[in-house]
Amino acid sequence: MATQKELAEIAGVSAGTVSNVVSGSTRVSDHTRKKVLEAIRKLDYRPNLIARSLKTNRTNTLAIVIPEITNPFFPKLVCGAGLAAREHGRFLIVVDTDEDAALELELISILQSQRVDGILLVSATGDWNVGDNLALLQSGPPILCLDRVPRGLNVDSVSVDNRAAAAMGVAHLLSMGHRRIAVITGPLNLTHENERLSGYRQALQRAGIKTQDSLIWASTFDPRAIEEACHKGLLLGSDRPSALFSTNGFVALEALRSIYAAGLRTPEDIAFTTIDEIAAADFFQPAITSVVQPIFEMGYRAAEALLERIEKGDALGAPRKERLSPKLVVRASSSFVHRAPSRGRVSNEG
Repeated sequence: MATQKELAEIAGVSAGTVSNVVSGSTRVSDHTRKKVLEAIRKLDYRPNLIARSLKTNRTNTLAIVIPEITNPFFPKLVCGAGLAAREHGRFLIVVDTDEDAALELELISILQSQRVDGILLVSATGDWNVGDNLALLQSGPPILCLDRVPRGLNVDSVSVDNRAAAAMGVAHLLSMGHRRIAVITGPLNLTHENERLSGYRQALQRAGIKTQDSLIWASTFDPRAIEEACHKGLLLGSDRPSALFSTNGFVALEALRSIYAAGLRTPEDIAFTTIDEIAAADFFQPAITSVVQPIFEMGYRAAEALLERIEKGDALGAPRKERLSPKLVVRASSSFVHRAPSRGRVSNEG
């Protein structure tokens, strides 16, 4: 079996540098790390993980806790985090909570008992009762929240600017002449869904349009609930909105199915825009306008930030909040310039 001394000779670095790379230390340049990793591949080096974890009190293992592994959003997040972990000599464990807050806590406790070095958390809940879970936080490794940042959990986080993302999508619909714009959301107990609803309101307010409660279709991640919310709103006849904005891709997919099931067309009958790319977008014609989140980058940056917190601990100071910028990709589902009829009101005012 190859030794770290042999790796150092092939990579042209010191044995200490090899040890730093193998242990996942961030105190190695990317260029040097790549040379050592290449030597590891050439010699098929396999460290004794059990012995090393006992010596260093680290397992070189990270975990990511996600709420729904079948949602196409989360595999991209995992891929980004996994790449960053591998580049730093770490393994990534993926666990799924099935949107169950109690199971989330149980899994975090299990991961702590398995001595993972850090946990990336996409929470299943909008609120964390830190008082009840203080022991869980104090006794375990660092936790970093990504995508969803629950209230009450003051830890490092990486997410998109949710208000800006929603405001961007609604502003686009406004620019196409729409004034009666509905929004369909996921569960509003989640902070990011509330932030996106706030962004919708802000965009209308900036345009001088009063928000109308009947155009806010609060839903869940249950396809039947989404269908029911759309069914009520799409059968308003002359009061039907001219545009619909969805706060996430999962809800958007079900909303589009409801639109087409009602015999409506996009964008002629109702324009459509959503946050997130839709996994089945290729099956929809016309193509769907989306406010795209940098999902892979979010996962990658979250893992890097977690590794830095593991390495430096309290020396980094207070929890850091990183917000990534979304990007609007305009496609045919919202390309039709809406011209309101000359009679009646055309705003969101009731």
